[in-house]
Amino acid sequence: MATLNSTGGPGVEVLEGNALTGWLYGHRDQILVLLILLAGWHGLSLLLGVYWVGTPWGVAVRLYNGILSGEIIRHSSYTLAEALAGFVIGCVPAAILPFLLRRLPIVTAILDPFMVGGYGSPKLALAPLFILWFGIGIESKIALVAFTVFFIVYFSTLSGIRALDPKLVQMAEVAGASEANVARYIIFPGAVPHIFTGLRIAMPYSIGGAVVAELISANRGLGYLIQLRSMNFDTTGVFVALTAVCLIVFICNLLVNFLERRLLRWRPPSDVTAQKE
Repeated sequence: MATLNSTGGPGVEVLEGNALTGWLYGHRDQILVLLILLAGWHGLSLLLGVYWVGTPWGVAVRLYNGILSGEIIRHSSYTLAEALAGFVIGCVPAAILPFLLRRLPIVTAILDPFMVGGYGSPKLALAPLFILWFGIGIESKIALVAFTVFFIVYFSTLSGIRALDPKLVQMAEVAGASEANVARYIIFPGAVPHIFTGLRIAMPYSIGGAVVAELISANRGLGYLIQLRSMNFDTTGVFVALTAVCLIVFICNLLVNFLERRLLRWRPPSDVTAQKE
């Protein structure tokens, strides 16, 4: 309900000011850390020289000009397309497989060491192999991203299923619930928070995997931009591309958090992660 100011008119400005003040107060620690990081970054540029470490202001200006010219948008869209495609291809089967293996503990135990091995395998060392198999196009980048995020979401979902109290399942089965109802109303809701935890962790890895693949072999994308500018000794340009990567990760993480809040509205607010706007 709108408030009135001293003249009797709607106090829209007061409400907007209070909202901004509340947001700043709620994120004061994060803003403080950001300012410290920027100050340290600027200090390093003064200490080592702009040739080695670009200044925050110089990077911001180059990033702004790159967005206006369309260069950053073009390369970012290519990297983002690779990351999102690989993210979906890797996460969907990773979230489904633990549910299929829930009634097969022996199969799960057999697959466990192989899953651990895949999770611990060096992704950077696998990039040339994917390029050899799928070529230098977008397919190899998508394959590397899918391989990277698969194990993260798989183990996160598996931990959610294992953490569920078996007494709840037993009580439902005694009450006459079918296997489909148990999976839908007990197993899946209990595992959803763990699935989103895996998605939140996998999202930055998907973008990082796409950038790593582009560093090795690509003719576009932010990884290609980093490689090109580093070969030209353009330190500020490298920082611009890295900043663009960080911004993409930040925005994608916000989208995952928003989706989580929408789907987990039935849970108490204290149990839902990342409640801050």
